[in-house]
Amino acid sequence: MTDFVVYDVFTDSAFGGNQLAVIPDATALPEDDLQRIAREFNFSETTFVYPPTDSAHTAKVRIFTPTMEIPFAGHPTIGTAIALRDLGHEGPMTLELGIGPIPCSFDGAMAAFTTRAKLQRIALPDINLVAKCLGLPQTKIRTDRHPTIQASLGLPFVIVELTDQSALSAATPAIDAMREGAALHPAGLDFAIYAYVQDGDTIHARMFAPLDNIPEDPATGSAAATLGALLTEIGMSDLNLTILQGTDMGRPSNIGVKTVMGQPVSVTISGKAIQTMTGRLTLPVNAA
Repeated sequence: MTDFVVYDVFTDSAFGGNQLAVIPDATALPEDDLQRIAREFNFSETTFVYPPTDSAHTAKVRIFTPTMEIPFAGHPTIGTAIALRDLGHEGPMTLELGIGPIPCSFDGAMAAFTTRAKLQRIALPDINLVAKCLGLPQTKIRTDRHPTIQASLGLPFVIVELTDQSALSAATPAIDAMREGAALHPAGLDFAIYAYVQDGDTIHARMFAPLDNIPEDPATGSAAATLGALLTEIGMSDLNLTILQGTDMGRPSNIGVKTVMGQPVSVTISGKAIQTMTGRLTLPVNAA
């Protein structure tokens, strides 16, 4: 039997933020069961922790959505770091992810990680298609600062700026249109869309990835990092942002984003997490 813990991430209150299942020691689990376990939890991500490949690092972490393994995601990085700290790890740590080693640090209850991955500008999806995907008229999409753009710091998202918060609240993903987007722009696999409205240093955001069995995500650190890098490159200046997500689905999240202009942009994501469950996997080995 293998222990697990569940955390709500990017929040300091239970039943807020984004749920994450963490398997702190996955060494006994058969490879074929990892995806099935993630699908059984059915959270946006589940992490499986292994001994590090490099002894100078803390752990190797594999991240699974309900449908696939992914190389990087923000709330699993923050949540896993806090879980390992709560289990006894002291001081800063380095987690080996699919995009490479990610350093993590702590300041009281707050955890943070920094990525210096180069921002990839993958594609410019048609604004009409993106509007259809969000169930919004095209007039609700802003393009004066940047076009609708598929970009990535390790996990691709279609970044979309909207005109106002009422448009953000009204967004409703359309599955058929998102399937069309995924076929036209397969780099993202699920054509995940990160829509946002900016008010000074505060950003209100929503993320939809229904093709990955995530109708809406209450907190998306990897998308927040991608947005931070994109806005930094556009404005050519450092940023210190607060991203509020999950409000419309009743799971408010608070994500800190700090960037430093450079080649590439350095992005630090920070947030809190609270444990809500502990348990034990009792699945038979190699269960079908």
